[in-house]
Amino acid sequence: QVQLVESGGGLVQAGGSLRLSCAASGSTFSINAMGWYRQAPGKQRQLVATITSGGSTTYADSVKGRFTISRDSAKNTVYLQMNSLKPEDTAVYFCRAERYSLYVHWGQGTQVTVSS
Repeated sequence: QVQLVESGGGLVQAGGSLRLSCAASGSTFSINAMGWYRQAPGKQRQLVATITSGGSTTYADSVKGRFTISRDSAKNTVYLQMNSLKPEDTAVYFCRAERYSLYVHWGQGTQVTVSS
């Protein structure tokens, strides 16, 4: 079992930056991939970025060049550095962990609001 705790959300102006953190605890040795998803009001949850245990990363086209996903294995923490934020980035951002390439765990979500 994995527990995920997110932090770092907030209110910023367009063009600003935020760094989201997701701390994992529990059976972290079994995590093969982690990622960030976001969900805006009235819309489906969508992938933002993922990172595997091997370090491979994937980004949604809408955030490429602006967002960077990284991890600190010693702290069992994954980060999402968000630069050049746009109002359309406004959403609740959820941390996601995958164990054994099968079991999925979600964090509680953290609100990111970008004002124009």
